[in-house]
Amino acid sequence: MNLLEWIVTIILMIEFLLGNCANIFIILVNAVDCVKRRKISSADRIITALVISRIGLLWAMSMNWHSAVCTANTCHVQIRVSGHVTWAVSNHFSNWFGTILSIFYLLKIANFYNPLFLHLKRKTENILLVIFLGNILLFVWYLGVVNINKIALVCNCEGNTTLKNNLKDFIGLANIYLFGLINTIPFCISLTCVLLLIYSLGKHLRNMKFHGKGCQDPSTMVHIKALQTLVSFLLLYATYSLCVIISSWSSLNAPVFLLCIAIGAVYPTGHSIILIWGNQKLKQALLLCLKQVRC
Repeated sequence: MNLLEWIVTIILMIEFLLGNCANIFIILVNAVDCVKRRKISSADRIITALVISRIGLLWAMSMNWHSAVCTANTCHVQIRVSGHVTWAVSNHFSNWFGTILSIFYLLKIANFYNPLFLHLKRKTENILLVIFLGNILLFVWYLGVVNINKIALVCNCEGNTTLKNNLKDFIGLANIYLFGLINTIPFCISLTCVLLLIYSLGKHLRNMKFHGKGCQDPSTMVHIKALQTLVSFLLLYATYSLCVIISSWSSLNAPVFLLCIAIGAVYPTGHSIILIWGNQKLKQALLLCLKQVRC
């Protein structure tokens, strides 16, 4: 490997270790808490599902790195296919579980007296279940379209190299646009949740100011913590999606592809660390573990 590949490899290994440690830590803390309380909250269920998908995403990225660097010319087709399938599944559910968490924060924290919002607030569990089931159907449809395109490419172009290459480029471009559309939906939903939370926070602060009270009440702090988590998710999500699109366009350019993987891996690693630091239970468990290790 050349110098750039060594640098990217070191960065990826650090991100891979940090991300897996953070995600496994969240799973263990929630599992222990579930055993103690004999129940698990909705937020913990969503976060646990989210970090499980993040673990899969990190492993898929490492498999793609391995096929691009270590065995670029000799890698078996099964390894590459496994890496792409793992990435497609974990990427889709990672993005959507992050979006479901954004919707959960909005419905639980925001204060609106609109009858429709109050009705949705009472039906939070049912709404999240419907979104999850719709997310599965959307993923099945996406995989079906991609597989139909590949089958059409194989069946219609056997023996015609020129037509096969042209159709391959067209299908690749169509899949990129389809990927963009699929990922735009959760991003727009999360962005809407952030804007509504900002509006709710501003409205709450105006009410507090009108009644002559301070701005450091519990509701304000809950709004701010939720916004920190959601805004960081949006920024990391946008950066990650841009890296995916660039790497799809430049799949034959190994340095650009590897650099995109290194930058994109910040998304599943960084957001999990932010979740730990923004969650009181996870933060206390982490500080306790660090204290015990230090002693």
